Amino acid sequence: MTTAINEQECEAIAGTYEKICSEAGRLIVGNADLLEIVFVALLSDGHVLVEGIPGTAKSTIVKTAARLMGCDFRRVQCAVDTQPADIIGVRVWDQQERDWILRKGPIFTNIMLIDEINRLPPKSQSAFIEAMGERQATIDGITIPIDRPYIAIATQNPFEREGTFPLIEAQKDRFMFSSRSQFLSGEAELEIIRREQSGILDWASYIASLQPVLRKEDILRFSRVVKNVHIEDPVLAYIRDLVMATRSHSDVELGVSARGSIALVRGARVLAAMDRRPFVIPDDVKKLAVPAFQHRLVLTREAGISGISPPRIVGEILDSVEVP
Repeated sequence: MTTAINEQECEAIAGTYEKICSEAGRLIVGNADLLEIVFVALLSDGHVLVEGIPGTAKSTIVKTAARLMGCDFRRVQCAVDTQPADIIGVRVWDQQERDWILRKGPIFTNIMLIDEINRLPPKSQSAFIEAMGERQATIDGITIPIDRPYIAIATQNPFEREGTFPLIEAQKDRFMFSSRSQFLSGEAELEIIRREQSGILDWASYIASLQPVLRKEDILRFSRVVKNVHIEDPVLAYIRDLVMATRSHSDVELGVSARGSIALVRGARVLAAMDRRPFVIPDDVKKLAVPAFQHRLVLTREAGISGISPPRIVGEILDSVEVP
């Protein structure tokens, strides 16, 4: 039996997120959508795939979020010669102790940034699968749990092809949400230039002045609290209808899996709490439909040739499915 979330708990979650946005805004211009998705995924116990061109502050946003959320942070800069042991760790022989000791890899953290994941060969990409799905890693037959909270945020540049290894569908499906970063608007770009000219964009000074807004204990508590956000049956049926529509769309070869349904349920609960509501409305679901669906859709060859994109298809589905 679940306990209904109260207004004070919603207020705490919403207020915390507003503080994070305010502190991040001292350095970061735009990209509010990515910061929101990271926060939603963290409280939903999910992972995020970020696609975008270089220089759109993907890594900066993740590092800033990790500091503000009071979490341990590790980064893996991917390359074609990166081995699984470089990610999960390895057992080495200690001459003084005359025993094997475990050297944990960067995967043992709270927030992990996997930079340019599509530069990893498939064998190394697979090193993340167990950690993302089961919050554990196996080294030489020894299974070691990863402390919660745990979120993997992977970036990739979809415009580069040489020296890259595209993620297979099963790997992309492990990510709860995806985000596509774009160039800033002209006005936002001008604000970047002004901040650089005035010396505001000094990363060392900014990160030194940044104090965590959350503790790990707060994140775990918020994650438990949002599970009690109420979702009426008509809204649950709406989520089902959206997912089923992806599987019957004429331009889609492979529709959204059950993980997409779960992503919408979990994410919508967090969005509702962030909006100070103890219940989910259809707008919460609609807002997360593109982040939850776009990386899970496999389009037909004809649709790809015609330049049809997954976000466009999700938009068509949102327009066609009746809202409760």
